[in-house]
Amino acid sequence: MQTRFPDAVRATHEGTAVERIIRKCVHCGFCNVTCPTFQVRRDELDGPRGRLYQIKNAVETGVVTASLRTHLDRCLTCRACETTCPAGVEYGRVLDYGRELIEQAAPRSPGQRLLRRALREVLPHAGRFALLLRFGRLLRPVLPSRLRDLIPPTRAAGVLPTRHHARRMLLLRGCVQDAIDPRINAAATRVLDRLGIRLETISGAGCCGAISQHLTAPDEARNFMRRNIDAWWPQIQAGAEAVVVTASGCAVQVKDYGHLLADDPAYAARARRISECALDLSQVLEAEDLSGLKPAPGTPRRIAFQSPCTLQHGQRLGGVVEGLLRRAGFELLPAADGHLCCGAAGTYALLQRELSQELRGRKLASLAAGAPALIVTANIGCLAHLQGAAAVPVRHWIELLDPGFG
Repeated sequence: MQTRFPDAVRATHEGTAVERIIRKCVHCGFCNVTCPTFQVRRDELDGPRGRLYQIKNAVETGVVTASLRTHLDRCLTCRACETTCPAGVEYGRVLDYGRELIEQAAPRSPGQRLLRRALREVLPHAGRFALLLRFGRLLRPVLPSRLRDLIPPTRAAGVLPTRHHARRMLLLRGCVQDAIDPRINAAATRVLDRLGIRLETISGAGCCGAISQHLTAPDEARNFMRRNIDAWWPQIQAGAEAVVVTASGCAVQVKDYGHLLADDPAYAARARRISECALDLSQVLEAEDLSGLKPAPGTPRRIAFQSPCTLQHGQRLGGVVEGLLRRAGFELLPAADGHLCCGAAGTYALLQRELSQELRGRKLASLAAGAPALIVTANIGCLAHLQGAAAVPVRHWIELLDPGFG
């Protein structure tokens, strides 16, 4: 794609990088084939190629419109287009640049700003979110169905192991996961305990920064990243093997710390190191001997796996969880269009409700085609989103290997 970025933009590190990325686009259109919003809307402006062109045009002309914001807001940031693109276009990086450009040049309405600020004030803060969720659960019986579907049932974490092991790793608890489903991190802790690895939660660490990043608050996101690095760094120096992330959406963000803090002289080196030792939970288990891990009696064996976009496109770990589950004796039922997003996409399900529900309906129909006893996934956002309308239980895949499954 030909570009004519102004000299002022080319003078910046990010502007130069974005122009280089856009120039890689060869107009082939393969990205539209795997873009969920293009598949639903059939509008070139709601596909990756069209969004790249709109961002390019805004940078070159200096004209930023509300229409551009609408089309970028509809993007799920699923990055399926990156997996598909034969030219290696880093679409997600250009999208972040475009979204920041719009926020500065064409501010949102007061109502939109208030809503997005409210999400940023609640979701990344575990205590605030847990309190709000408890209140919602109390009111759940009298809420309208569209709100009831957003509130998951209460689950207990179960007993945590207390043994010490020579090997230890750090666990990112996240901001919403323990409130929505505390059994996920607990199950991961129990499974790794059986493998001789102790998972430790470090005081001071919290939200990975992804929510703020995707709500176009990059400075706020970087503050969350710095806080986590400060909390983890002494433990990494003391011999902790890795930072383990059980939510694939958070894993993508932590693995990107090195890039996102590259221009911060005080944190750049440590951020790169944290990115290097950040592991999705599936990567930890893939490297271990799992012969001693047997599913608990009564665990359903016919299952459907929903591979989150952040796992297969963001981290490029498609097939890893599926391989682990097959090794453990589970039958994974085929599901059409497994590369397409379920519609959760962080806060997307709240901000783009109509498109989100359309994509969820398509995903659940695909997953249910083989009549599974259970749907499993690898990201808390996908789990909560699917669970709100699924006919069968939806669980995190690590629970299937947990001796306390139930």
